[in-house]
Amino acid sequence: MEARRGKLMIGTGKVLRRLNEMLDSALDGSFEEYHYDETELSKIETKWNRFLSSSSLARKNIEKEKENLQSLVSDISHQTKTPVANMKLYAELLEEGIARENPDREQMLFMAGEMKKQAERLEFLMQALTKMSRLETNLVTVQPEKQSVETLIFQAVAQIKPKADACEIDVKIQGNQKITACYDKKWSIEALYNLLDNAVKYSPKGSQVTLHVQEYSMYCEICVEDRGIGMTEEEIPKVFQRFYRGKQVQQKPGVGIGLYLVREIVKKQKGYVKIKSQPGKGSRISLFLPKD
Repeated sequence: MEARRGKLMIGTGKVLRRLNEMLDSALDGSFEEYHYDETELSKIETKWNRFLSSSSLARKNIEKEKENLQSLVSDISHQTKTPVANMKLYAELLEEGIARENPDREQMLFMAGEMKKQAERLEFLMQALTKMSRLETNLVTVQPEKQSVETLIFQAVAQIKPKADACEIDVKIQGNQKITACYDKKWSIEALYNLLDNAVKYSPKGSQVTLHVQEYSMYCEICVEDRGIGMTEEEIPKVFQRFYRGKQVQQKPGVGIGLYLVREIVKKQKGYVKIKSQPGKGSRISLFLPKD
């Protein structure tokens, strides 16, 4: 009896020491999950292990969210700095012009126009950042439904048509638009419009943008093909990064969020994005939306 009690006390002491070690490692952030035999005493240790594993995971998730928030704040600060500085400069120049007895009307109209452009750029940036943060933090959830891609294509093309007409770019649609896919209409229109907007923006005046629709066994492909500046092989992985802009497009309007949003939207719908491109020969960017 005494021997059995002694063994039990030794076993209990061992488990308590192990639980104490597990708690210490959880507190200093070095805890890792292990597996234990389901003996009577180790059941307590196993439950403690599961609890600490979930606590450790929660802690890591909090740290990751904190890093993402810091990165986002830094990005916002960097991206808004230029338009805000420009608006302040033009406002000061306008004040000086108004203070003069004979202000230059043309110069003042030019500065007022530049202020408007910077304000529009700032507004666009804030809208894009809002969409991005809502997607990243899951404040907005996509709700895919099985439906024809016709509405998706029609609405995205209708949105880009005024800009395409202004650039004398013809938008063509090829393929069967009646095929079905599983997608969230609102967010998918946003994604497809972003692809069309990039195609129009980076294509030469008078060229053509073609939208191809193709059905496969598991996916529906919606491809936007342009005859624009294209991308190098090294650039293709980078274009999905937040705020990335290639050297060739630095002088074009935009902030480098469009393709990042496209990938996030499609990924949330269990789809993917594929790019084929060559410098000077244009790009083919495809959305693959699941059939079911």
